[in-house]
Amino acid sequence: MSTPSDHSANAERPTPERKEPAYLFTEKSVADKSEIARRFLETRARLNATVDKANNFLVKRIYNIDHNTYMEGVLPAKTKELMGLVASACLRCDDCIFYHAIQAYRLGVTRTEQEESLNVALVVGGSIVVPHLRRAYELLEEIYG
Repeated sequence: MSTPSDHSANAERPTPERKEPAYLFTEKSVADKSEIARRFLETRARLNATVDKANNFLVKRIYNIDHNTYMEGVLPAKTKELMGLVASACLRCDDCIFYHAIQAYRLGVTRTEQEESLNVALVVGGSIVVPHLRRAYELLEEIYG
């Protein structure tokens, strides 16, 4: 016999509305403030163009999932970018750290919020995160001043 709580757990939940985040800054404006960001964004665009030429269906699907994951939803895009920043630092992926730090900046996340998020990464990831933390702080210094 099912109970009311069992039934509600199995009930179909509505899909939350997703929408594009409202960026406060363009990638160009970030690149104009930071040489690190400029080099990263140019390299990323060039390499993405190379990947796009392969016309790989699976890669396109992964890119689509990635794009949709960071859209506004139940969780704000700012929160998702900070979560991405923490995960990227724990995984020791400098490109990923730069990407999420730049996106978070573009969404209006403060330097202090990014630094606190990196503190979480340091605790979760351990001292192996420190070299990546240094590079992240260098980027934050350039974009926030």
